[in-house]
Amino acid sequence: MIPGKPHHNLDAWKESMALVGTVYEATRDFPPEETYALASQLRRAADSIPGNLAEAAGRDGHKEFAGIARGSLSELQTQLLIAADPGYLARKHRAFVLPDRVSRLLAGLHNSVAAPG
Repeated sequence: MIPGKPHHNLDAWKESMALVGTVYEATRDFPPEETYALASQLRRAADSIPGNLAEAAGRDGHKEFAGIARGSLSELQTQLLIAADPGYLARKHRAFVLPDRVSRLLAGLHNSVAAPG
């Protein structure tokens, strides 16, 4: 994404990996009927964020993948609200705080990446 800087050195990737761990921890105690539904959707959306950053780095920083990571984060934020509604997850949980930091980092990264070319 930034020439000469591997994805695992990017703050956005590091923070998104922390978010993945937080989401997995948060969904561990969801009701069994949500294992393959909401819990799975939350995990997939979270997984997609650092995955797309890694793919962007592997493709010389294409802005498209940074944008996809931002879209996955928006999806995750919506799924978190859906999980809070029936009480599966408290809005004070760390999973609601980390996305704001990741969002700021992704916005900066997205703006700094050259468009594909």
